Amino acid sequence: MDSIPANRRLWNQISSAYQHEHDPQIGATPRLWGMYSIPDAHLHALGDVTGKRVLELGCGAGQWSRALAAEGATVVGLDLSEAQLAAAARAMGAARYPLVQGAAEQLPFAADSFDLVFCDFGGLSWAPPHLAVPQAARVLGRGGRLVFNVASPWFEVCYDEAASRVTTTLQQDYFGLNTIAEDDGATSYQLTYGDWVKVLRGAGLIIDDLIEPRPELGTPNGYNETDPPDWAHRWPAELLWVTHKP
Repeated sequence: MDSIPANRRLWNQISSAYQHEHDPQIGATPRLWGMYSIPDAHLHALGDVTGKRVLELGCGAGQWSRALAAEGATVVGLDLSEAQLAAAARAMGAARYPLVQGAAEQLPFAADSFDLVFCDFGGLSWAPPHLAVPQAARVLGRGGRLVFNVASPWFEVCYDEAASRVTTTLQQDYFGLNTIAEDDGATSYQLTYGDWVKVLRGAGLIIDDLIEPRPELGTPNGYNETDPPDWAHRWPAELLWVTHKP
């Protein structure tokens, strides 16, 4: 299915409110992963990016891209939404980098363009993985890495739509994970563990690590209600995949 038009409309509509709510946290400190803002210094997913050619899939207001550009990476920020890209341009500051409008499943870059492609709940949550992962692999050079953070299948199957919160009860079939209906006809995507492995290996990538970020007790979730509040300390809420192209 072509989810690009509806996803673009949704993010254009919600960009201002999203950045108003979340930028004070994710823009305050560089390299924070996911719903619980866990520092990359604790997870060691990206490592040193100095001198690397880096593509962020779904850069939003560019909080990650600004930080990596300031560290000496040659960064390109890609996003489907012109409103999100406008927010990134306004916040760019001294660490300037190119911004490109495009979709993760249709990357407008040549092969061997990047040393690192990454996203944190960006393009690989909002594009069909069986299309977007091969695109990411195509634009990576040999030895280049694809690193991305997405919601865990545990999180999705325990999400109670009626209550708008994550619970300790299974709410939907694990093997039914694929597309998730969002507001205004938009679509996000989720795979089982096995399907993620198939998609990554099918794109010719080597899986180096699967990090399941575990927040400390009392760490708030900045995006979702959970019951109990420390849900993600007990079960994995996110998957942080670290892969490379041989």
